[in-house]
This record gives sequence, C-alpha cells and structure tokens, in this order.
Amino acid sequence: MSHKQFIYYWQKWLLPTLVRAVVIICLTVGVLGILGSTAPMSNAQLLSTSKGIQDKQTPLKSTALNATVYHSPDCNCCGGWIDHLKAQGFQITDFSTPDIETVKQKYNVPDNLSSCHTAIINGYVIEGHVPADDIKRLLQEKPNVAGLSVPQMPVGTPGMEMGNRKDPFSVFSFDHKNSVAVFNKYPSS
Repeated sequence: MSHKQFIYYWQKWLLPTLVRAVVIICLTVGVLGILGSTAPMSNAQLLSTSKGIQDKQTPLKSTALNATVYHSPDCNCCGGWIDHLKAQGFQITDFSTPDIETVKQKYNVPDNLSSCHTAIINGYVIEGHVPADDIKRLLQEKPNVAGLSVPQMPVGTPGMEMGNRKDPFSVFSFDHKNSVAVFNKYPSS
C-alpha cells in the first residue's frame, strides 16, 4: 500500500469509523452514568403542587421536635432556616463550626446532596433548606432512610427567600447506601 493510498484509506474510512466509535462509546457511558446515577438530575425538572412552604404548619403528635444544627459561621442563610424551624415548633441546638465538611462526612451526607448546613433530628440527617413540613412528614412516616436534603441553595426555600421569587426544587431522601429518591417537589412561582 502506497503512502497516498494509506492517506486516502485513513481519511475516507478509518478516521470516520474511529470518530463514530468514540462518539458511541462516550454517549453509551454518559447514558449509563445518567441511568445508573442516584443523583438528582437538575432542579429545572422538578414540578409539584405543594404550596405555602413557610405558611402552613403540620401538626406532629407525640414526637419531640429537637434539632441540632451545624453550620459555618460564614453562612448568613442558615439563621433564616433555623427561624423557620422555630416557627414550626422545633427546639434548636445551634452549633457554628468552621469545619462543616467534617460534620457532613461524620453523618455520611452524599457530596451531590450537600448544602450549607446539616441538622440531626430524631436520628435523621437533614441537609440544607428542607421545609419543616417535609421534616415532620419524615418523622411521622419513619421511612428507612438516612435523611432528607435540598441540595445547593435554591431561591425560595426556607431561609433563602428573595421576595416573591421561588425556584423549583425537590426534597430528596437518601439512605445509608447513598440511594436517592424524590421525597417532595415544589414548583417555581
């Protein structure tokens, strides 16, 4: 095979075949990664009919509402979430710590579900700006999960209010094997 024939063969058949194979492999790995992932895909997908996160109060019978909250001293929104819990009947023990990542590791908070503060309520891990009604539902139903999370810091969640703006978000449950499921969904407004 001459040099010119090799170049022609490379350009017309081998290179396009190689590119197609790489694209197929990348797409396959990507799709399998998405389908096999336990992580939330995106807050933009989340819809719900739940309303009035801060306004309604769900009664909870015979369960102590004690929360131990760990947060960074540099975070300003955690106080708003703590105030939300207090207004819903929770008794708060507040710990400000510069090493919040150690707390998250101690309680096995999955990295993809982390937020700015971590709370422990009746043995459950509560990560981020989880509405009190979802925590009360968790305490009533007592599912076999490690806890609940609102990843990141969506606008409109308790403690992250910005006027009337509310981004869509979900509350996720997670277990000790880091399996994740949607616990509740809230729409934007």
